[in-house]
Amino acid sequence: MARSSAPSQRQLRVGELIRRTLSEVLARGDVHDPELNAMSITVGEVRTSPDLKVATAFVLPLGGRGAEAALAALRRNRGELRRMVSRKLDLKFAPEIRFALDETFDRMDETRRLLAQEDVRRDTATPDPDEA
Repeated sequence: MARSSAPSQRQLRVGELIRRTLSEVLARGDVHDPELNAMSITVGEVRTSPDLKVATAFVLPLGGRGAEAALAALRRNRGELRRMVSRKLDLKFAPEIRFALDETFDRMDETRRLLAQEDVRRDTATPDPDEA
């Protein structure tokens, strides 16, 4: 039997719970790191491994500036963030939290730029029925 690479409903549900909890913790500034608390960080998505032991949080600082500093601060405080998230969630294991930059907005901008090019607009335009 072939396994699907798509995440299960449980993975999606737990990922969303972690995302919400992590967002709340970061928004309230509960972490004991003044540098991290001074940043406004958006948690766009959290993907979990099939066994729910690893969660990858895709984050982006407000405005996209200082992304490397934000990642460094999050990684420095990953243990404290893991404890805070696990206290609020009722899971058998506290997942290891990994942080990565959320590149969704960059990909959307690139797609818009590509679709705005003249030759692409010409190719995707609805053909005029009178020309046929």
